[in-house]
Amino acid sequence: MHRRAFLAFLGLLAPSLRAAKGQGMMDKVDLGSPRMVDAELDRAAIERMIAQAGAGPLDLADKSLNRLDLSGLDLAGADLRWARLNGARLVGTRLTRANLALAWAIGADFSGAELAEADLFQAQLGRARLDRADLSRARLVANLDGASLVEAKLVAVRAGADMRNQSMGLIRASWRGALLERADLSRADLGRADLEHAKLREARLDGANLTGALLGGADLRGASVEGADFAGADLAGAVLVGLRGSPLGLDRARHLDRAFRG
Repeated sequence: MHRRAFLAFLGLLAPSLRAAKGQGMMDKVDLGSPRMVDAELDRAAIERMIAQAGAGPLDLADKSLNRLDLSGLDLAGADLRWARLNGARLVGTRLTRANLALAWAIGADFSGAELAEADLFQAQLGRARLDRADLSRARLVANLDGASLVEAKLVAVRAGADMRNQSMGLIRASWRGALLERADLSRADLGRADLEHAKLREARLDGANLTGALLGGADLRGASVEGADFAGADLAGAVLVGLRGSPLGLDRARHLDRAFRG
């Protein structure tokens, strides 16, 4: 993407990121700064680092890798904490067990990427594309506002707020307006997550924890919800038409009377 066009894209996205509840990372961040837009390494340099690392984890912590094409690379277990991957292309990239905590990947393309067991705690993934990506068992208390996760594998994903720690409990996953159509969220922990206006048509939510989640305006038409726990979830304006299976806790959900049940 051309630098000027990319800057315009970040400018349009900034308001939605600032609105993300409990993230706080937008404070005093200049999205137009070189470290958030440019890259300090190229693909060839990273390929050399992979070859030199051998069996050891690759250290890319705090690196600016914005807009690079890293598709298909093996970055399994890589340290990408605080890395900037805004607008980067990581189609089919292997990131199994990679550490992407506090990373920036606004508008990045992770389509078909392998992110099983990766740590994406407080990562900024607004408008990112993760269609058909495998995020099974990943730690995903992150900002995914407006992201696309169509047919993504999110089995047993860890995106629930940690209520055992008061300060951590204030941090919640924000997936507002995310596209999760036909995604597999079986056994996912989404406790207290913000899924307002998310598109969950025909998604698999069997055994998922949705206690206290914000689902206002979410579209769950045709979703499979066998054993999914909705206790305390806010369902105002949610579309619950054609649900498959027997969910738990609907009688204890908030604003069920304001949901569309067909």
